[in-house]
Amino acid sequence: MKEFHRLTARVAVLDRVDVDTDQIIPKQFLKRIERTGYGEYLFYDWIKDPGFELRRDEYEGAKILLAGRNFGCGSSREHAAWALQDYGFDVVIAPSFGDIFRTNALKIGLLPVALASDRVRALIAACADGASLTVDLEEQQVVAPDGSVMEFELDPFSRECLLHGLDDIALTLQRVDEIAQYEASHSAPVDTTALAV
Repeated sequence: MKEFHRLTARVAVLDRVDVDTDQIIPKQFLKRIERTGYGEYLFYDWIKDPGFELRRDEYEGAKILLAGRNFGCGSSREHAAWALQDYGFDVVIAPSFGDIFRTNALKIGLLPVALASDRVRALIAACADGASLTVDLEEQQVVAPDGSVMEFELDPFSRECLLHGLDDIALTLQRVDEIAQYEASHSAPVDTTALAV
């Protein structure tokens, strides 16, 4: 995954609470295992409505999504985070997230930023017309259009993984020498060679 340090980008506002993973990416699109190609199905049922928020011209090309509380609740589909990222979002800011969605997002480099409800409301008001925000992971800050700064928390492990672009495979590959040494010094508990015929 790519490294994330700081992003200044246009914001799209989805001022809805309890947006579940089935609304983010409906079940009929979960037939593939690739992480790409899901963006066109993001909010598939909602986007048919001409008044749906993300259809607004001022949100075109937004990389930051502002949403309501409990974003990504519901079933544990990884595809929800994949669809948001494939659509173009790098950050989702909300008062709270579904736990599994939050974990899935962090594992692919989609930054979930939790801010207090009143701060999210202030950002929604300030960004309703597609304004830009800055999200700085190094400083753990969101900078609003008026220049005000809002601190956010992220556990140190997730922060380091995002800053260095380390997914689970990249973390494992950092220890490939240690793994090889261990395997060379320990015999397999079960003989896995084929039986002689």
